[in-house]
Amino acid sequence: MFHETEFRPARGFPALFSLVLLIALAIATLIVAVATQSVPLVVVALLGFIVVVISLRGLFIVNPGDAKVLILFGDYRGTAKKPGFWFANPFLAKKRISLRVRNFETAKLKVNDARANPVEIAAIVVWKVVETAEALFEVDDYQKYVAVQSESAVRTVAQGYPYDSHAEGEHSLSTHTDEISGSLKAALQDRLTRAGVEIIEARISHLAYAPEIAQAMLRRQQATAIIAARYKIVEGAVGMVENALEMLSAKGVVHLDEERRAQMVSNLLVVLCSERDASPVVNAGSIYQ
Repeated sequence: MFHETEFRPARGFPALFSLVLLIALAIATLIVAVATQSVPLVVVALLGFIVVVISLRGLFIVNPGDAKVLILFGDYRGTAKKPGFWFANPFLAKKRISLRVRNFETAKLKVNDARANPVEIAAIVVWKVVETAEALFEVDDYQKYVAVQSESAVRTVAQGYPYDSHAEGEHSLSTHTDEISGSLKAALQDRLTRAGVEIIEARISHLAYAPEIAQAMLRRQQATAIIAARYKIVEGAVGMVENALEMLSAKGVVHLDEERRAQMVSNLLVVLCSERDASPVVNAGSIYQ
């Protein structure tokens, strides 16, 4: 396991000033060597130029939101995260890695939900690198790793919940977005911690039944809605009939035997629960005719 360590490079401007002085000194030495035709001075001047050219590779810049991972001949030496102009060993390989927040949308995946119904689902994942050593050395390509593992997490979460909830307290993909987002984020973080990645947010961006069952499921949803509406209508009608009978009895408006009460209840329920307006027949005689 690789763990990030902080690397503290030297300030870049003093190093740059020193290298400029070395260049000037090498030029002056070369001029003197040519004037005096001194071979040793020429060699010294050339060596000075070589040292300066090599040392220039040690200068590097860390931009805000970036980091530089420093490697010396295959050995990880640390990570420079502080923005600025710096100087370090010129033989250090300096690999840039972004610490900025990134996001991407997964492809639309076809998955079976908890009831084995095929659904199409996609998610938006917001993430950033927090551990540079793990991101570079624990996985081959951390960006591709994030994309592949995100699709795997979306599939796992989708298979654990039904598209619609048909029981009280049951969580579903279409109705409990916050709970699903929390489960998706936890599943992603569990997979991506190894790559030094932090998941900031994960939300479903697309959710629909697969085309081959979309029409059937639409009819099912419509039937469920109609049944629920009918239940509410009947529940309200029964309450209205009960109140009407209680008021009639309490005020002594009319006294009905059991048969007539049953007929009255039946008529009221037909009127209240009917889809069309009732067209009653007025009885001009007594209630028994």
